[in-house]
Amino acid sequence: MPDFQYTAREATGSQVTGVLTAASERDALTALAGMRLFPMRIGLAETEKAQQKHVGRRVAPKYLSVFYTQLADLLKSGVPLMRSLELLERKSPNATLRMVIGEVRGEVSNGKLLADAMSQHPKVFGELAISMVRAGEEGSFLEDVLKRIADFTEHQENLKSRVVGAMVYPFFLMGMGGIVVTGMLVFFVPKFKDMFDSMSARGSLPWATKTLMSLSESLKEYGLAGLLILGGAGFFLYRALQTDEGKTRFDLFRLRAPALGPIVRSLAIARFCRILGTLLKNGVPILQSLRIAKDASGNRVLSDAIGKASESVQSGKALAKPLSASGEFPEEVVEMISVGEEANNLEQVLIDIADNMERSTWRQLEMLVRLLEPVLLTIMAAIILFVVVALLTPILQSSGMV
Repeated sequence: MPDFQYTAREATGSQVTGVLTAASERDALTALAGMRLFPMRIGLAETEKAQQKHVGRRVAPKYLSVFYTQLADLLKSGVPLMRSLELLERKSPNATLRMVIGEVRGEVSNGKLLADAMSQHPKVFGELAISMVRAGEEGSFLEDVLKRIADFTEHQENLKSRVVGAMVYPFFLMGMGGIVVTGMLVFFVPKFKDMFDSMSARGSLPWATKTLMSLSESLKEYGLAGLLILGGAGFFLYRALQTDEGKTRFDLFRLRAPALGPIVRSLAIARFCRILGTLLKNGVPILQSLRIAKDASGNRVLSDAIGKASESVQSGKALAKPLSASGEFPEEVVEMISVGEEANNLEQVLIDIADNMERSTWRQLEMLVRLLEPVLLTIMAAIILFVVVALLTPILQSSGMV
């Protein structure tokens, strides 16, 4: 509950100040009345104001990566969880993360699991991190899981930095090119309307120029309405993606998307295989391991497929066959799982699958990023070339040069 700072008068008329804890300002006023104090001023304490300032804010991945790494190191060194959280709360350089760690520590001290306490802050800790921490707590390998989350978070941040660094130049050029082309269509091209109309009446206007003029007129008449429609569509799409059905559809789209789909699928399957293999290696029964690991994929479609596979395993069937029947797992992965089950070393096979898929996927992703830059530049050059040709061709025709 929050702390309230108050200034009040006693029945004798003397002024007092203090701090009390209450669920709301009304409860604080009731408490003061019970103490026979007459409030003059009441409000949130300075510490509570500082906390309110950071409520709902996100934390940069670089701070989260450091937090996961340090917590893993402290736990591995034998420092108890509560003491580790207390140390990290004091050391964290990020105010929002410092506040969140304090709240997580309070929840853990009240008997909650670390994963459940983290789940109270969905804007700071992602679903994947919470699922993996829950797996680590249930499988008694929390330190390894925290280290894996730190590595994954750092990988994602490095990849994001590489992608942003590679795309800054082409996107800047495309942005400036888009502004220039839009400005030409709205302000410059209409100045040629009379000349182009006369050429069109004679039947000598090229198709490219006709297309350009149509685009210019449409942009002038419907440009603002188009922006409003796009903004409304974006808002409704965002709201739809907050529902369970919307999240499932979006995860399905990510798996089916050209170029990016195989990368998303490989990373999700690699995470699932690594968590499942680690759970089995630490002696967790396979049904319990599947229940925990199915959410580690970070994709609802794959989680549903794994959930159905676990039902088949519960009835005595092998894991490979229902995974293959789902159609969501590559045949080579299913074949390796089948071999691991037959050889009774499934846990090691799953970890090997994760290692191989991660290495292969990172290579594919780097290649995609490298290809994206020249593709964007080519598209931008083609658009500008089209505008220039559409404007110059009729001028050159009228002057007899073409």
